[in-house]
Amino acid sequence: MDESLLQTLMKAYNIHVNGVLHCRVRYSQLLGLHEQIKKEYGSNVVPSFPPKKIFTLTPAEVEQRREQLEKYMQAVRQHPLLGSSDLFNSFLRKAQQDTQHVPTEEVTLDIWLSSGQKVTVNILTSDQTEDVLDVVATKLDLPDYLVGYFSLFLVREGVDGSLTFVRKLQEFELPYVSITSLQNSEFHIVLRKSYWDMAYDADVMDSRVGLNLLYGQTVSDVERGWILVNKDQHRQLKSLQEKGSKKEFIHLCQTLKYYGNVKFDPCVTDFPEKDCQVIVSAGNNELNFHVKLPNEQMKEGSFKVTRMRCWRVTSSQVPISNGTNTPCSSSKCEVKLELSFEYLMSKDRLQWVTITSQQAIMMSICLQAMVDELMVKKSGGSIKKLLKKRHNGSIHRSDSQQAVKSPPLLVRSGTAGHFCFFYNSANWISASNSANDISSDDFHGNYAFEGIGDDDL
Repeated sequence: MDESLLQTLMKAYNIHVNGVLHCRVRYSQLLGLHEQIKKEYGSNVVPSFPPKKIFTLTPAEVEQRREQLEKYMQAVRQHPLLGSSDLFNSFLRKAQQDTQHVPTEEVTLDIWLSSGQKVTVNILTSDQTEDVLDVVATKLDLPDYLVGYFSLFLVREGVDGSLTFVRKLQEFELPYVSITSLQNSEFHIVLRKSYWDMAYDADVMDSRVGLNLLYGQTVSDVERGWILVNKDQHRQLKSLQEKGSKKEFIHLCQTLKYYGNVKFDPCVTDFPEKDCQVIVSAGNNELNFHVKLPNEQMKEGSFKVTRMRCWRVTSSQVPISNGTNTPCSSSKCEVKLELSFEYLMSKDRLQWVTITSQQAIMMSICLQAMVDELMVKKSGGSIKKLLKKRHNGSIHRSDSQQAVKSPPLLVRSGTAGHFCFFYNSANWISASNSANDISSDDFHGNYAFEGIGDDDL
């Protein structure tokens, strides 16, 4: 390889979201972003940025710059003002579009409803998530005041009809570019409700369109087995369906176990024992576990968010399982994601519980959303205001009594020469002595990136 070309490549970094390439950026672009942030918000707000070097960087200096950029990007993303700024998010959106070489033009995009109905909308390739959601809502005639009650999710549908939640589409990405860059017909964008407290179902059901969307989602969840239904309840639900009694159908489902939950793919946990197979679902302000113990015994349990002192998501690179002990290399390894939370098992005993799952980020996003709602409810605030701000991408930590401190989680890939920065969802809640007690010690926005550098170019 030409030496000058190699030096150019060494200055570029790949940013990954959930293991999928989001964008490729160079040092000069990051420096330009830094200068813009300083101009907009002042030097006293902006984290320090690694300085330019006149001479060619040595391997040690390359690694040092990688670490500095990692810390810088984490500091910006977790800052209560900078991390949610349009300046930062528009930078990531433009970088995504440029990396995938997608010109700005009019296109059609398919959005799926939980009922299986497909809605095709006309958008621009450069439309961000909120723009696309607004277009979908307009096409469905969903009232403006309900738009924030729903979100767009990237899902993967298996050949058997199974549904895997990959992530909630965020304000830093372009839905059209995100879905088309995957080049896989198994991936879809789905519209689902984005709140957790079933009390807000009443707001949605006041609208004909809202009722139809909620009803379609509830029917789908029952059919997928995400809501636990016995034979008698199944007969009642079928009768209500035949009568077209949508509100009554939803009201009955609200009384059933796991209503409103998001169910995740089978994964592994270390609770109550190491290497236990588990099916996790999130909802009703808790994580529910359906665990298969090593002795084949099945156990169920739940972990309330009000008793989680903190949680974090970590990533690491591990060798692809091939029956050997070959060390991990850039071409023979995969990303392993873990969600760990510290839980108040009893009044004086805290214990860490870890879930190893490729959906760890999505689990963490669900936890954060539940916490946001609880904090607003506890402070006497309006959930409508929270959902509106969440939809507009302008939610700040003060909106849910969140503190400013934001300890970063630095992640090492274990592979020399790789640049990795991972936006941690380390959300902090004070240890509670009762399940009804919740305190706002420290919360963070919930975004995840994984950056891989020069070796991938």
